[in-house]
Amino acid sequence: MKTAFLTGITGQDGAYLAKFLLEKGYRVVGLVPRRSTLDRWRLEYLNIADEVEYMDGDILDLSSLTRGIKKSKPDEVYHLAAQSFVGSSWEQPILTAQSTGMGVLYALEAIRETDPNIKMYQASSSELYGLIQESRQSEETPFYPRSPYAVSKLFGYWMTKNYRESFQMYSCNGILFNHESPLRGLEFVTRKVTHAVARIATNLQKELRLGNIQAKRDWGFAGDYVEAMWLMLQQSKPDDFVIATGKTSTVEEMCKIAFDYVGLNYQDYVVIDPEFYRPAEVDILLGNPEKAKQELGWTPKTKLEQLIHMMVEADLQRVAKTP
Repeated sequence: MKTAFLTGITGQDGAYLAKFLLEKGYRVVGLVPRRSTLDRWRLEYLNIADEVEYMDGDILDLSSLTRGIKKSKPDEVYHLAAQSFVGSSWEQPILTAQSTGMGVLYALEAIRETDPNIKMYQASSSELYGLIQESRQSEETPFYPRSPYAVSKLFGYWMTKNYRESFQMYSCNGILFNHESPLRGLEFVTRKVTHAVARIATNLQKELRLGNIQAKRDWGFAGDYVEAMWLMLQQSKPDDFVIATGKTSTVEEMCKIAFDYVGLNYQDYVVIDPEFYRPAEVDILLGNPEKAKQELGWTPKTKLEQLIHMMVEADLQRVAKTP
């Protein structure tokens, strides 16, 4: 039985990855920060909360991170924890730099000091491309980050690559484009939309306020993308991979899909609010997943329409249960 050690296990990707690994027969250990209560709702949603082992620790506390790895003796570490909301990174740039950037370095150091043979996956991001330099972004496309979040991710990306080349560690960057699910937080635009659609359809909300609805993103299903994370650590040598669908859609198009599902016209409810515009906008992201297809044998299974319908349906069920 292999052991996987996950930071960020209570997040969207952590929950789907934990489920995937458990189904592969792994022992799954999750690092969780000490709080008055442990928020396990995503793990409970997937019915795996009691199948995971939990260890107290924080990604910004090297000693607890190192102890967790020493105690659990993992074969693979999946570093997913971070301040993950781009919008908040302008309001909390220092916190973002610490958790999203330095957190990666702490994970790499904990592995190097404990057992450098442990394989590590680093959750990188398509936000690295920012002001895009090529129409389709691949592993060779130059980066141009446009937010404190993206700059912090860039630090983590290069540290992961540097430790691989300097210390011969098996450390990989997964450059994941936008991936969503019913487990997404409400601060993310896809879930903000599907949650609002569910509330509008049940007469609990009158409008949906959004910023730049012409922004284009390459959206996939998080449940598909965690397989790619695992595949990266099963190769003969470590490398970095773009994980994407290779298709892009506007926020407006995504809204139309969501409202159409409940028989409503999005134009009657969407209100453009300048408050939601980013200080520096990323207008379009479109991934080129050809390397992942050729070398990992990975392709996305879920289309955008299926994904949005899944999310709206889940939010309709949640709204119906809300007192």
